[in-house]
Amino acid sequence: MSEISTKPYMLRAIYEWCTDSGYTPYLAVKVDSSTTVPMEYVKKGEIVLNISYGATSGLKMDNDAIHFHARFGGVSREIYIPVNNVMAIYANENGQGMAFEPLVGAAPAPAPKAEEPAAPALSSVPTGPSLAPAPAPRSEDDNGPDDGGDGGAPKGGRPTLTRIK
Repeated sequence: MSEISTKPYMLRAIYEWCTDSGYTPYLAVKVDSSTTVPMEYVKKGEIVLNISYGATSGLKMDNDAIHFHARFGGVSREIYIPVNNVMAIYANENGQGMAFEPLVGAAPAPAPKAEEPAAPALSSVPTGPSLAPAPAPRSEDDNGPDDGGDGGAPKGGRPTLTRIK
């Protein structure tokens, strides 16, 4: 029997700590084909999401995935994030939380047989008139872009969670 990962339990614990402390929980996610997020808000293959009670609807944090509905630019979107893709969960107000090494592709699908042609891969195509990436979602009440244009950096000199490789 394989060992059960502690990651989903830690994610739920930090989320609960954030909400109990009056902080806004944020998720940093590595985006790949297994995630369902608005691609226009993805920067460098990553997205930061506000997962507070006021910003989400139907938040469910299972052992395998996190899924909920959130508004982006006033439009409700369904979000699906495999737990393996979560890079960090933290309180936006003070940067306290926990970082994880994303295990993207940890359970890959079986490789096709040599005589079978591989299925074509899907990739996102930029939408809208501009090919410039949109700012990361930062608003507390809406996961839409903020007007700061700083790529999602917290305002007011507050501490942030810095991922060191």
